[in-house]
Amino acid sequence: MVDSAWLLDFIELARSGNFSRAAELRNVTQPAFSRRVKQLEEWVGVTLVDRGSHPVELTAAGRLFLGQASEILEKLDKARQMAQVIEEEANGTLRFASTQVLALGFFPKWLRTIASRTRIGGINLIANGLEPCEHDMLQGKATFLLCHYYKGMAFRLPDEDFTSISILTDRLMPVAAANEDGTPLYELDDHKDVTIPLLSYEKQTGLGRIFGTVFDIAAIKPKMVPVASSHLALLLGLALEGRGIAWVPASVVRGEIERKRLVEAGSRQWSIPMEIRLFRPRSKLNPAAEKFWSYVAPIAPSSDWL
Repeated sequence: MVDSAWLLDFIELARSGNFSRAAELRNVTQPAFSRRVKQLEEWVGVTLVDRGSHPVELTAAGRLFLGQASEILEKLDKARQMAQVIEEEANGTLRFASTQVLALGFFPKWLRTIASRTRIGGINLIANGLEPCEHDMLQGKATFLLCHYYKGMAFRLPDEDFTSISILTDRLMPVAAANEDGTPLYELDDHKDVTIPLLSYEKQTGLGRIFGTVFDIAAIKPKMVPVASSHLALLLGLALEGRGIAWVPASVVRGEIERKRLVEAGSRQWSIPMEIRLFRPRSKLNPAAEKFWSYVAPIAPSSDWL
């Protein structure tokens, strides 16, 4: 019987072309690695690797077998995922993908609100950037996606296959550290001839997509010069240090604003209205997921602060 580890070893050897390097990547000793490749060849009944070449090359049979081995592992992984999904559905587990911005702060509080209306079983939450979350939804690894959304932004979930509901309004607002008198260290509405350092998101992030949909950095006046490109937590830290202006969700930065550690760096014309939305496939879900969806409704903001 073939061991899936042998197939993984063989694929890694084909990639690296070196027994020592492949063994290191597979976290086994080289003698053990070589022995497993040999066992695979004995099971297949042909020589798969030309050991006399440097770097190591596959034989003609090995090249043919490589494609089949990759396909076999892909099917095994898909079968494993399907089995997990069936088990989770049988247990009423809800599978969420959420952007990291919302996973820690917003998601638990929002879930408690829903739990006050209906009983919720197990929760499986994957927190990641928007692009990996979209991928998990398209691959069926998650049933629901919680993320910030702006109409017109680039989005990978097609309308014909997915639907969504608005959970809460939010806005992407420019903030900066405060001067001693409480005014922003950098001000967007004044000093049009001054260059302002911009703390920006990587373009593939959800908030980066939203910002890029609304603003063209090259056309913004006053002139904005990107000095850092990263995720929200780091950008907030840099803004607190006075390193520049960052556009951040009002729902996330409220505490820093109230403590006057950060101040809004421009009038409302500089803010981007957006939503926190929950996405799901249009196809029928398992009973637990359908029941959860039926209880999801827009949550009114507790104040007009946003």
